[in-house]
Amino acid sequence: MKSPYLLGVVLLLSACTPTAAVRSPLQTPVVAAPEQTSSPPMPEIVVAQSTSKVRQSLAQRADVQAFIREMTTRHGFNPTRLQAIFSRARIQPSIIAAMSRPAEAKPWYAYRDIFINDRRIRGGVEFWRTHAATLAKAEQVYGVPPEIVVAIIGVETQYGGNMGSYRVLEALSTLAFDYPRRANYFRKELENYLLLARAEGIDPLALRGSYAGAMGLGQFMPSSFLSYAVDFDGDGHRDLWSNPRDAIGSVANYFKKHGWRRGEPVASPASVSDARYVALVSRQLSPPRDSIARLQAQGVSPRESVSGGQSAMLLEFEGRNGLEYWLGFDNFYVITRYNHSQLYAMAVYQLSQAIGKQSATFNIGASISALAD
Repeated sequence: MKSPYLLGVVLLLSACTPTAAVRSPLQTPVVAAPEQTSSPPMPEIVVAQSTSKVRQSLAQRADVQAFIREMTTRHGFNPTRLQAIFSRARIQPSIIAAMSRPAEAKPWYAYRDIFINDRRIRGGVEFWRTHAATLAKAEQVYGVPPEIVVAIIGVETQYGGNMGSYRVLEALSTLAFDYPRRANYFRKELENYLLLARAEGIDPLALRGSYAGAMGLGQFMPSSFLSYAVDFDGDGHRDLWSNPRDAIGSVANYFKKHGWRRGEPVASPASVSDARYVALVSRQLSPPRDSIARLQAQGVSPRESVSGGQSAMLLEFEGRNGLEYWLGFDNFYVITRYNHSQLYAMAVYQLSQAIGKQSATFNIGASISALAD
């Protein structure tokens, strides 16, 4: 991410105040060719850096100077302008440390508790209540239910309350130039970030996001922004920081473009028996291929009514009181395109269900009817 991303890692961030996009009249809009995000970065051992290397401006580094030349040649950037931007940016060692402790390393029962709790459920209900008309419009246009969009924004940023405290430019630069394992990926994201900032008329130094460079209410990586962000309210800008309408439309568009199936289920609980089911447990992030009928023949029993011809994957999670089994359908796989983790997808699904159950207690009919006006 999102995705995407995102895109894209589940981000456990320190609390911060959301930063609105700051537009700069000095930048000329240009549209870049979008690039889809890859999987979340893998942990890397932290290597101590010299104090002088950390304190020096990025513009003093030879690798950054080479990057500036590339951006000038390839995309027509003003090298003096880029020099000024990078002279005000520094490497952030805490970002490298943060990359080595992903939330996905936790067992499911501990991971679940982070995201499925009263605070996020209540926040989701309130977010839905506030933006009911926009969410209804997004479902109409893209086919993605409101509770799924709300849950994504809830998991990613607690409904905009925690969008990240790092300068996006410094986060991406730190990982592009001092994180060798994924340097090529983050170098491309840094390129995309400068392109989107220029296209949207945003000061590259103004925006803040996660330690991985994810941005806005839905935590889009720059490549996901270029590919999937939409101007959902028609004001001429794609603002995922301070405009929930654009953020809602963009998350829904991301899901639609990644194959969301309107009206189809996401997941369903299951029971298992005999030893044959073990070989069917999905350990990979791939689309479901087994039919329900085949899974049943191998000792997997759906605990809810599902179509026998529907494709599904058998999922196994470490619960607090033992292993849990679920059937994941095509839409479950689509959620893993936002963040490449089965734990993440299940957290989004279960939070969406809890929000949907609570939201049934308030009347959104008036807001939905406004769509017809």
